Amino acid sequence: MPETSPLIAIVDDDLLIRQALRRLVQAAGYTAETFASAHEFLAALPSRRSACLILDIHLDGMDGFELRERLVAELVDIPVIFITAHDDAATRERIKESGAAAYLTKPFDRQALLEAIRRVAGEA
Repeated sequence: MPETSPLIAIVDDDLLIRQALRRLVQAAGYTAETFASAHEFLAALPSRRSACLILDIHLDGMDGFELRERLVAELVDIPVIFITAHDDAATRERIKESGAAAYLTKPFDRQALLEAIRRVAGEA
């Protein structure tokens, strides 16, 4: 992948989902970087600016909402696409309040994710 392709960061504690998302994102022409936890993502944050962050809500340790709040508090401007298997009214309300650019419920349509990435990365 050329270094100029937009970088999409993926944070999910499920290895199979991380691998599948990496393959999908790379097949669409993006560079993908995956992280198993919010802490791992934060440790790598200064290395390169991501066009967007695909972020699972339910993570071990710091959850997706906590990571989003930390990024906002540290003035890290990165569009977030939340992904979750827990689609209920309370979760949807927290997503809305978080200022996330989009959210998808697992299992989600690949095309819907790619459209969300294009939209938040300014390509749609």
